[in-house]
Amino acid sequence: MALDISKFIQRFVDEAREHISRLELGLGGLGSDPLSERDGIDALFRSAHTIKGSARMLKLTSIAETAHHLEDVLGALRDGKIQPDPELAAVLMRAVDSICCLLDQLASAGAAALPAHPDQALCDSLARAARGEQVETAPASPPPDGDPSDASTEATPSPAAATAATAVTAPGIRSPDSVRVRMDKLDALVKLMGELSSNQARLRHQLGMARALDASATQLAACADEPTAELARTLHTFTQELRDLTLTQERLVGELSDRALGMRMLPLSLVFDPVTRVARELGRSLDKEIQTEVSGGEIELDRHIIDRFSDALVHLLRNAIDHGIEPAEQRSAAGKPRLGRVRLAARQEGGTVLVTLSDDGRGLDRDAIIQKALKMGLIDESTSLRLDDAQVADLLFQPGFSTSAIITELSGRGVGMDVVKRAITEDLQGSVTIASRPGIGTTLTLMLPLSLALMRVLLFESAGQCFGLGAPHIHELLRTRRAETIQVAGRPAVVRRNELVPLIPLAELLDLPSVIPSSTPQHHEGADATLLVIIIGVRQAKLGLVVDTLIDERDMVLKPLPAHLRTAGGLVGGMVVTGSNTLISLLHAPALLDAARRLRGESIAAAAQTVAHTQTTQHILVVDDSLNTREIEKEVLEASGYRVTLAEDGLDAWQKALGGRFDAILTDIEMPRLDGFSLTAKLRETERYRTTPIVILTSRQTQEDKQRGIQVGADAYIVKGDFDQSSLVQTLRNLLG
Repeated sequence: MALDISKFIQRFVDEAREHISRLELGLGGLGSDPLSERDGIDALFRSAHTIKGSARMLKLTSIAETAHHLEDVLGALRDGKIQPDPELAAVLMRAVDSICCLLDQLASAGAAALPAHPDQALCDSLARAARGEQVETAPASPPPDGDPSDASTEATPSPAAATAATAVTAPGIRSPDSVRVRMDKLDALVKLMGELSSNQARLRHQLGMARALDASATQLAACADEPTAELARTLHTFTQELRDLTLTQERLVGELSDRALGMRMLPLSLVFDPVTRVARELGRSLDKEIQTEVSGGEIELDRHIIDRFSDALVHLLRNAIDHGIEPAEQRSAAGKPRLGRVRLAARQEGGTVLVTLSDDGRGLDRDAIIQKALKMGLIDESTSLRLDDAQVADLLFQPGFSTSAIITELSGRGVGMDVVKRAITEDLQGSVTIASRPGIGTTLTLMLPLSLALMRVLLFESAGQCFGLGAPHIHELLRTRRAETIQVAGRPAVVRRNELVPLIPLAELLDLPSVIPSSTPQHHEGADATLLVIIIGVRQAKLGLVVDTLIDERDMVLKPLPAHLRTAGGLVGGMVVTGSNTLISLLHAPALLDAARRLRGESIAAAAQTVAHTQTTQHILVVDDSLNTREIEKEVLEASGYRVTLAEDGLDAWQKALGGRFDAILTDIEMPRLDGFSLTAKLRETERYRTTPIVILTSRQTQEDKQRGIQVGADAYIVKGDFDQSSLVQTLRNLLG
């Protein structure tokens, strides 16, 4: 899909005019203060560079080329190749005026009205100035006795000159069509809009109470005296007017909400566009050739979602290139093109956006994943034989899980995929799924809401308590008789569109006491009982929640849980407030699906959680010839519950390892008497330490050193400058299981 640049034109014009103002102010004082000259020219250079880059993205050639030549001159000034003087300042100001005129023309008539090429005479002058040659302060006049043919050239103004002439004769000064607003002010406006929407819900609640009072008064007036009947008629009129006022205000508040949220929406291209460069850099660092395809960047999301989504996307991109795409030689041997392909695409479906990241690499290694899960204690041998492809892929999202041969700063630390899932599902109320075909490639699909400030919510009741669910995860609502359900693995299910959907009472899933309202006789037990079912789903996985009653469906403001109430995989993703000022728990659909799998014995999440929370008393040997480094590492590890023994070099560590028993070893490389590589190799030759986790922590970061770390048997290779203390502890926990 081609990108429609028209919506970005005005934004570019407004931003470029700000840079033009800086250029005019800076060039006006050029050469007056030598002490601050360097910083000032740096700022002018960045302004010209920004205009050039933005214009090129929008294919505004005349503006981009003029700004490019202006940037060259400012770059020469910044590097000291040329010196400022009045003639140079004049030609630079001519370039600024030319860009300004082109911007005016762009704002008034659009990109089609711009000249195809810049003012060539001006660009030539700027090029001469960048080389340090003499430049003229104004366009040269034709020689007095020149050739008559020169007259036609003189009579034809340049595009910039013609634009400038138009600008001079234009009446008055145009105000800008838009203004730039600080994000904190815009966020405050959106927050205020949310409070207004909540207040509107309370007004609707009051209208309901007024209607109930009006109905009672109308019944009373039928058998009451005239004053009472008149009062009832007055109340009825008031109620009708309140209804009309509420409906009108609700429409206006809805429109205000849409416009306020629209101002905070940004295109996904802000995240997608840098992906191509990042992919190339990652590919080069791994000696892989990568081609990246991007589509759907014009789709807009709330700025807050884009900010939080970008880090998760980088995690996924790293995994796709590091784990997914094979080296060129392996691809050629497998009959694939040497050039690996990564495709990033987005499309909108209702109130959600689906982002897919796919590669044409090796796909998931099922055996390696299962072996790692067995080693971590997430599954047992019998369970490993029963796992389907979706369950195997789900193992990748367990904390600390990685099939990398060695842990480096690029990938394999085991803190990637679980972080992605937590960010997408818990922070952004979305979902993430994986599909893979061996030898063909892997596709990750992320489902994201358009905005978190306002969400369509279904309110319902179960076991006497009110709950909410976000509309993006709700597939359908249905009523079915208990006799129409079928039993699957000992539990009820329904068939919807040739698909089995398991059913479970929400009260049972949340472990709530069963309360059967006497006012709803349809909930009695037996084959004729009517079940009210909310079918939720995250991509292919679906679940039917049996609830008691439906209450309402409307746009509501989502309030996040306080930090101390958030739990990993928590069933509650936030709160909403009803018109009666009641706090309602907004249930988290992906967490409900996980809870149902645990209840059916189909999930490994419970085992993973047990392993993650096991209290550790493991004994760690820390080896480093720097006393300061040893003490720092010892303090970090002991604060996390480990018992630590220190060794001052490789030989000291070797002797202590033979005389004791350690659960893991953390070693430097460059040490006297015996280095870290040699120590690791010697440890691997002994039966006692053949499988003991060994982590190399060093400042050496060449690819050759990392490869040697793999060869001698290290489990992790950590560069000191890239690793913080929490990552160090997490890495050890991952390796120790």
